[in-house]
Parts: sequence; structure tokens; C-alpha cells
Amino acid sequence: MPYLLNVVYLLLIFAASPYLLWCRLRHGKYRDGWQQKLWGDVPRRRNRRVPCLWLHAVSVGEVNLLQPLIARWEQGHPDWEIVISTTTQTGFALAQKRYAPRTVFYAPLDFTWSVNAAMHIIRPTLLVMAELELWPNWIAAAQREGARVAVINGRLSWKSFRGYQRIARWIRGTLESLDLVLVQNAEYAERFIALGANQQRVHVTGSIKFDGAQTDRNNSATKKLATLAGIEKSDVVLLAGSTQAPEELLAIEAFQHLSRRYPNLRLLITPRHPERFDEVAKLLDRSGLRWERRSRLETGNHDPSARVLLIDVVGELGAWWGTSTIAYVGGSLSRRGGQNMIEPAAYGSAICFGPNTWNFRDVVQLLLHSNAAHVVQNGAELQAFVERCLRESQFAYDLGKRAQELVVAQQGAADRTLVFLQGLAASSLTRTIPTHAVVKAQRKPPRRQAG
Repeated sequence: MPYLLNVVYLLLIFAASPYLLWCRLRHGKYRDGWQQKLWGDVPRRRNRRVPCLWLHAVSVGEVNLLQPLIARWEQGHPDWEIVISTTTQTGFALAQKRYAPRTVFYAPLDFTWSVNAAMHIIRPTLLVMAELELWPNWIAAAQREGARVAVINGRLSWKSFRGYQRIARWIRGTLESLDLVLVQNAEYAERFIALGANQQRVHVTGSIKFDGAQTDRNNSATKKLATLAGIEKSDVVLLAGSTQAPEELLAIEAFQHLSRRYPNLRLLITPRHPERFDEVAKLLDRSGLRWERRSRLETGNHDPSARVLLIDVVGELGAWWGTSTIAYVGGSLSRRGGQNMIEPAAYGSAICFGPNTWNFRDVVQLLLHSNAAHVVQNGAELQAFVERCLRESQFAYDLGKRAQELVVAQQGAADRTLVFLQGLAASSLTRTIPTHAVVKAQRKPPRRQAG
């Protein structure tokens, strides 16, 4: 089975190679980390004599949710070393920025040779994967090395569930072998169990994303950015965050129509993918609006009178949400399936998003049930929502207040997750590491640290 998977993965990479090459040349993606991804040539730990918690987060969203868990773990386990792996370039850059000086690296692809090499180097005590990462060779390699394996903040959308059902016979063994599966709600728990996870090891803990949400608009990061952008207390900020085409254009058109009647309105746009920064810049050029790039604010060579800001820096959106009065959460009028709306909700922004939010179905249901968010079907409805918030400030305030109260009420998942992980860690420390793993580790010659 492991070697059959190697063949399947190679065929998939070969089939996708024209697209990967195009993305590399066109957008600069998939250029970095191949030594770590293909060969498992990951950095050595600082001290292999201490227990190790290996946290894996695919991209930016998962990297962000690790923050409250890391803080709690290190407070209770100062003798452990934490290492963090990611899959995407943006996730890697954010993890390096946010979690230095901890070791951060690209996760190995699920080839037997790459995962085995990475496991020999890291020798984790506990491997924890965020949300949904079911890589059979990787999980098996970790367990051969004596590590316990857990999925945290697990979610399994209906679409993903149907997809996994088609290959259920091949992933059942992997799911059965997981030592712990901590999920966001009962619906996800039922789906994991239906696919083969051990019912006794599946627990509902809620979403850690609520715990990592900042509720204080006066936090230092938000205040610094607001000052940098020249945002005044009298300004009403419309922030369109994590956007995809055509959402930026819709936000620009809404601003064009409303800014003449509401001169205190400002527009901030944060595209979901960095490779689209220049594309959105061209849209702004064609709009005729006075606009500026975030990356130019610290150079002194920018237009201080610009009322539109393109946020072209990765990893700052969480703090920028704290400047917003009105928030449009992107990926929801496209086919992306929506982006994280918890952060603007926590700040008490008046939130709207499109109808395509299946990636955050449970969060959306909570918000709508509490009358704490608004769904817009198109650009005209987006403009109408923004105008109502401008015209009826109490409406915007009440909508945001209900959203913030909801987030506060949902917090606590990180603490519940920590309790289960501590129990798993305790059992892992008393677990005997397989003899073959110890022998291989002793025979393996020293390697230079990968860059």
C-alpha cells in the first residue's frame, strides 16, 4: 500500500506539472522548500533529548489558529520543544514571522522516503495536524517512530466527506490508527466516525479559531497600522478582506458610488492571494480613485490623502480588521467557499459576506442565528448594506456588538484541546519507542541543517 501510494503521488505530480510550472513562472509559487518537501531534509531540532511537539498547519488560516495553543502548551510544558511545518509559501512566511525562533519548515510530501527521513530527524513525541490532514504514509511513519498522532480543530465539510467516501476503503486504516481526533462540532464528529475513526478517540472541542480572535481594537498592532494609514476616529472603514475576483471590483464600485455622499468613508482591500496584488492594483488604476499600497506607507513616498488602501503585505489582515467599521469577508461571492469571518466578528465590525460560505458553514449558522451578520447576493446588495451601515450607525453598531458577544461566548476550545493533548502526551512519554527506530536513529550519520 505505501509503495502504491508513491506511484499514485508521482503520477499526480506528473499530470499537474504543466500547471505547477505555469504557477511558478507566472506567480512565483512552488519555488521554495523542495529539498524538504521531496526528500524530508528538514532542519534538526535544537535539542533532541527533550520531548517534541510537531504542529502541522497547511496555510495561513491554520498557522493563525496555532497561536493560542502554542502559548498554552509552552506555559505548561517549558521543557518541550515545538516545531512547526506548513505546506504553502504564505503559510511558511507567516509561521516564520509569527513563531520565530521556533523551528519552521516545509512539510514533507507523503512519499515514504520523505516522511521517513523527516521523522528520523525530528523524532516527535506528538504529531498534531490542524483541521484535516489525512496522509497515510506520514501518519504511519510517525507511529513507527513511536509518536502519537492527533488531528485538532478537525472539520470535514459535506463536500470533503463525499470525496473521502469514494476512497473510504483506502483511508479507513489511517483514520482508525489516529490516536486522537478533536473536532469543531458534532456533525464533523459523525463524519469522521463514519469514515473509520475510532469513536472512543473522537471528541467535540469547538473551534480554536474563536480563541485566537482579538477583541480589543486598541491592541498595539491595530493601533500601529491605523496610525500608519492615517485613519482618523471620524473615518468609517470598509474593509474587504481575503477577496477573490470579482469581489475587489464590487467593493471598488460600492466605494465609488457612496464616497461622494459619505466623504468619511475609506476602503481597504486585502486580496486572498499575494500573486493578485498587481492585478488588483490595475483595477484601482482604472477606477480613477486616489489609492495607495500598504507596502509604501513606511517609505515616506506615498499619498497621505488617498482614501483607498491596497493591503499588499501578508500576515497583517488580523490586525487590519480592527480598523474596520464595516467588513466584507471574501471568497463568498466566488466559488472559494468563504474565508474566516471570526476575526472581524471579534472586533465588533458590521459583517457581511456572500452566499458561498460552505468552508465556514457552522460559524455562518451561528452568526446568522444570532442576527450578527448579513448575507449579500451581489454587488448591488453589498452597496446597499454598506449604505445602510453609513446611514444607520446604530444598526451597524448593534450588528457588530452581537457578533462580538457571540465570539466571546464560543471561546474555550484551546483549553479543551489542551486537556486532551496533555493526556495523549503523558501516554506518549511512557510509550516504548520501537527498537528499529532507535537503531536507525543511532546509525544515521550527522546531517547539516537544511536552510
